[in-house]
Amino acid sequence: MGAPVSPISHTASKYCPHLLFQQVLAVIRWGLFTTMNPVVLRADSLQRSYGDHRALRDVSFEVRRGERVALLGASGSGKSTLIRCLSGLETCDPGTARVEVFGQVLQSQGRNSPQIRALRRRIGVIFQQFNLVGRLSVMHNVLTGLAAGAPLWRAVLGRYDLAHRARALDALDAIGLAPQAFQRASTLSGGQQQRAAIARVLVQGAEMVLADEPVASLDPQSTQRVMEQLAALNRDAGMTLIVSLHHVALAQRFCDRVVALRNGELVYDGPSAALTPAFLERLYGTAAADLLGSHPPADTPWQDNAPPLALAA
Repeated sequence: MGAPVSPISHTASKYCPHLLFQQVLAVIRWGLFTTMNPVVLRADSLQRSYGDHRALRDVSFEVRRGERVALLGASGSGKSTLIRCLSGLETCDPGTARVEVFGQVLQSQGRNSPQIRALRRRIGVIFQQFNLVGRLSVMHNVLTGLAAGAPLWRAVLGRYDLAHRARALDALDAIGLAPQAFQRASTLSGGQQQRAAIARVLVQGAEMVLADEPVASLDPQSTQRVMEQLAALNRDAGMTLIVSLHHVALAQRFCDRVVALRNGELVYDGPSAALTPAFLERLYGTAAADLLGSHPPADTPWQDNAPPLALAA
């Protein structure tokens, strides 16, 4: 397939000049942003195969510091595979594929860099299934965000000092879970467990967050709260956010930019405001209806007027 399509919807220009004006402004804002901040992630010619199935097909793009980027695509489009390759949890096929983060090579030619462990400390990964240990306390689960930089014995035994515990409690307080700090993680609701995973990223001190379908299994109210807190991490902690989503309404409400995949190929890279229903149908055909689902409602963009997170030092 050729280059990703233009971010300006030709349907909008023909039938809705006002929408076209909004899209042009979004493109200008996005363009200005991408020239003012340094690149923190560069993916070049990523390919990943499982047997005869090609999950990623020559995917290339860059992300700059402080961006909120949505990875959009129908089920099976390659979003989760891309997240795992960008974080170094999976290696790409041998060849020309290369991932750089913070100006350093994370993986190249199908092999992870010797610096992979140090680089992963700067990348927080949030999964759809939360990855909490149910029998341990919420506090203990959040403290595992420090494991990569802690001595092995401390990580295994869970013996963290008072300063570390205060940091974890501050993170839980920031996302509204301080009262549940000493409960077993298994007693939390799905939305609360995902927020605990966000607190773990806060404690880790990550500079970039990769979130793989973090709200796919949540109800609309929990979805709203989790997405607001992910956006607040970007706003208050300056974390670069890359989040894979299944609904365009979420992408448009919480992210300024969309990288869209179809059958493992990058088919769109541009401002989220340009993704009209007609434009999505051009990209995805009948699969567009899945992306345009009504969960959750998104009549207006997210407003950055919430009180700042009380982030731990």
